[in-house]
Amino acid sequence: MGGDNAPSAIVAGARVAAEEHGINVLLVGRPDELGDVGDLEVLPASEVIAMDAEPGSSVRRMKDSSLVRAAEAVRDGKASAMISAGNTGATMASALLRMGRIKGVSRPAIATPIPRLAGTPTVLLDAGANADCTPEMLEQFARMGAIFCRDRYGVDKPKVALLSIGEEAGKGNALVKETYSAMEQVPWGALGAEFIGNVEGRDLMTDDADVVVTDGFTGNVALKTLEGGMKTLIAGLFDAFGSSPEAEAAAGDLAPALEPLYRRFNPDTYGSAVLLGVNGVCMISHGSSSGPAMTNALVTTAELLETDVVEHLRTAIAE
Repeated sequence: MGGDNAPSAIVAGARVAAEEHGINVLLVGRPDELGDVGDLEVLPASEVIAMDAEPGSSVRRMKDSSLVRAAEAVRDGKASAMISAGNTGATMASALLRMGRIKGVSRPAIATPIPRLAGTPTVLLDAGANADCTPEMLEQFARMGAIFCRDRYGVDKPKVALLSIGEEAGKGNALVKETYSAMEQVPWGALGAEFIGNVEGRDLMTDDADVVVTDGFTGNVALKTLEGGMKTLIAGLFDAFGSSPEAEAAAGDLAPALEPLYRRFNPDTYGSAVLLGVNGVCMISHGSSSGPAMTNALVTTAELLETDVVEHLRTAIAE
């Protein structure tokens, strides 16, 4: 029920995921507002948490909201994962209050895939769950990110880095410097990963690091900056291709080569980001998610469920 294009785009994407990819989807929301859901099952929920609502109080007060009912479905074993394009804070609060967090986890973090020209994406976390962080939180994010990267993308020995304003160990604010010292003490070998030090914003879309850690405020700004930059670049290319008959002819020749690149850097291709640290699988999609974005989010979630990443996180945090 949440998101700029809900519920029509969400339902459309869910139907494609079920009908073309064989994914078993449970819709949660107001049945009389969902439109044609095809053969999809609906779990009724009478309340909707608005995009601009205060997350914590809304989740506690609106017990029959679609977000709360979705989280309860995962908790009770009626669903394997929850996905929402609605209020991010309320999605996180619902998952925390109903699923709980993995024992030993201080705060969950949003792990977002950042596409690269080739190979697996860079995992950026936290991408917006925690605006204010401590060094201990960032160190834990790093460990969870390494496990997720290995499970989700098959990276044998993830390279873990800290986002800063310079590559040197002494660069950054107090939080970054303290976190750097803490991360140097982590037994990365036991996690099957390695700490490579600091990276800068320009390195997010390169293969320098597989996991990049930062606080949620910085991570969200970095993510939205990349998204805005890519949209501007793509819009500029389309304008250039239509600027003259010669350019249009050249665009036709280039289209087959550019299409894979467009798909790789289109946020809709990835569909969602995972909230690491909760005791279940919770996926957070962009508020402006389209039907194809929701389809891809469901496909991504189904693939993630095959890895048993939550159990691996439980074991690693306990150790």
